[in-house]
Amino acid sequence: MAYIVAEPCINCKYTHCAAVCPVDAFREGPNFLVIDPFECIDCDACVPECPVEAIYPDDELPLEWEHYIDLNDRLSEKWMEHHITETTDPLPDADDWAEKEDKDDLLEESWA
Repeated sequence: MAYIVAEPCINCKYTHCAAVCPVDAFREGPNFLVIDPFECIDCDACVPECPVEAIYPDDELPLEWEHYIDLNDRLSEKWMEHHITETTDPLPDADDWAEKEDKDDLLEESWA
């Protein structure tokens, strides 16, 4: 089992979760974070750190977000060079996006 970052992270990118990860499993994209499932040790340290409740064990992920299992796997490989291990500022409008839903189409996979 690995932990998965889901839709609530899109356009927020709070990074407290990455700072507490003991194995540096987080990868950073332009407007989203993912967890590398091969690095994750299932320690649960990141879950309480996420202010938008975007992190779930893969077997407890809400059904509407099951596609984030594959997305975390694929993007963690694509963003391999973008390890994030410390807290950085969230995106400028993070607080405005925190409560919004249906953000899948806003996910940016490529760095500009």
